[in-house]
Amino acid sequence: MNFIKIVFGSCLGTILATFLVLFLSIGIISVIVSSAGSENKKPLDKASFLEIRVDKMYPEKTDNIMSTGFSLDEKHLGLHDLLKAIEAASNDPKIKGILFRSGYSAMGSSSAFVLNQSLVDFKNSGKPIYAYGDYFTEGSYHLASAADRIILNPNGMIELKGFGAMIPFFKELLDKTGITFDIYYAGQFKSATEPFRLGKMSDQNRSQTREYLEDLYQFHLDDISKNRDISVADLRMISNEYLSRSSEDAMKFKLADTLGYLDDAYRLIQQTLGISEKTKPSIISATRYFESIDTKTQTAPINSGKIAILFAEGEIVDGEGNYGQIGSAKYQRLLRKIRQDDKIKALVLRVNSPGGSSLASDNILHEIQLIKQAGKPVVVSMGDYAASGGYYIACQADTIFAEPNTITGSIGVFFMIPNVSELLGDKIGIDIDTVRTGRFTTAFNPFMPWSSEEGIIAQKQTDMVYDRFLSVVAEGRNMSKSAVHEIAQGRVWSGQRAMTNGLVDASGGLEDAIHCAAQLARLDEYRTSEFPAVKEPFLQWMERLTNMEPEMSESHLKKQFGSWYSTYKQITQWTTAGNHTQPLMRLPFRISIQ
Repeated sequence: MNFIKIVFGSCLGTILATFLVLFLSIGIISVIVSSAGSENKKPLDKASFLEIRVDKMYPEKTDNIMSTGFSLDEKHLGLHDLLKAIEAASNDPKIKGILFRSGYSAMGSSSAFVLNQSLVDFKNSGKPIYAYGDYFTEGSYHLASAADRIILNPNGMIELKGFGAMIPFFKELLDKTGITFDIYYAGQFKSATEPFRLGKMSDQNRSQTREYLEDLYQFHLDDISKNRDISVADLRMISNEYLSRSSEDAMKFKLADTLGYLDDAYRLIQQTLGISEKTKPSIISATRYFESIDTKTQTAPINSGKIAILFAEGEIVDGEGNYGQIGSAKYQRLLRKIRQDDKIKALVLRVNSPGGSSLASDNILHEIQLIKQAGKPVVVSMGDYAASGGYYIACQADTIFAEPNTITGSIGVFFMIPNVSELLGDKIGIDIDTVRTGRFTTAFNPFMPWSSEEGIIAQKQTDMVYDRFLSVVAEGRNMSKSAVHEIAQGRVWSGQRAMTNGLVDASGGLEDAIHCAAQLARLDEYRTSEFPAVKEPFLQWMERLTNMEPEMSESHLKKQFGSWYSTYKQITQWTTAGNHTQPLMRLPFRISIQ
């Protein structure tokens, strides 16, 4: 009987292994075929509409995102490649217009701002934009407002309610469970620890949150007002009174142009293309269109000086990090490579980060300082965020560009470790005993109450890192430390206010930063090189096979938590990011205009 079991098990294992090899072989062949097809980029052979969907993730750099799916050809088009695709489409005689599809938007305020500008530029080229949605959220309507015609589902709505912040506080829950947090921070506006030590927002946090939300909301309304020719006052009234609750309301207040379904949008496209209703209109996705155009050809001579563009996107973490993170070890290597490459004459650092590990931030800044010492100009372009540790790595650049609605500043530090000693001892009945060779051998751990000495040491370390932060900013921005402290203390600023208080030099995007770097490096002609190199989706998928359990867990958590996943993720990042003996430089929130 055992013999039969062994034989059956061996056969089953062989069959499964065969299927796995076959599956991987098919995947590899499909990727090779796909790559071969992409190398021979075929231009469009007929008149088409470019489709842009707002329910997709657009990282700063294409595929620089940790995907939880298992598609072999899943591609995440980057924001800047999307902008290139729209610009190319405006000059492409085969592209006759854009179909904008609404949905849930997780796009940051600055990203939405530049994408809106790109859509307006496309429309100004003389080609139409049609927007369709079963519903429009605040964020998706901002982008749809650039369209020539907005088509709303008869049963849909345009949900304009304004910008708001909703922050969960856990202090009461923690008190009931016996879990406490040992918390130390520098900066009265550094609010990341408030949910774990307070029952509501502090006055300082409420004040700064109201200020930057109002700034971002004003830019948002300005765009919609220009696009739809509706006064800002009327938009505020519609929002404050929540007047666009139905499709009829949307028409009444001129938020939509037509009520209809997706096939009505297709019919409009057919009319524009001059084809019959029986002929299916050619609609090409932004990703596929980007792959069909030549974006790698550079007009400057091959021996021209190069400008390196380094995308620093996501949480700043110790070690290598994942896609969509700024791993200090990885970015130190990249910065050394840029410094040691004689063909590279300048660096543009594109920062879209809320910060993270203070140690990792400092290591990255050190490599940036070495690049400057090597005589290569460094220019920073800020995206949605360049705050706390994100501002730390940016602050010593020769020139800093930000969009008016970039979130920056947050020059502050916090140190937070959970303590479960009461939960273990009083609630569960687990006691901890120790044997030590020194007073602090078992100090700073989450299983025993902290002594007053431990608290003093932790606060001193936090204050020391904050003082270092002030000094670094003062040196980089040519300000006194006291002047920096006045605008620091963890306070968050919009890009527009940061230009006034000296944290930012000028308003502008990535292209402005590249042109500035060329001028500083005295390059009349130049080529660009982008970093980091990002692997194709299939190769990323192969990497994930070696770490499948965490990836599947991450995907499962996203489904379970839904819209609250970002809150869960923030808590885990606050309590696990970096070295637990090092304070964090991190923004206390992420903003997405939904």
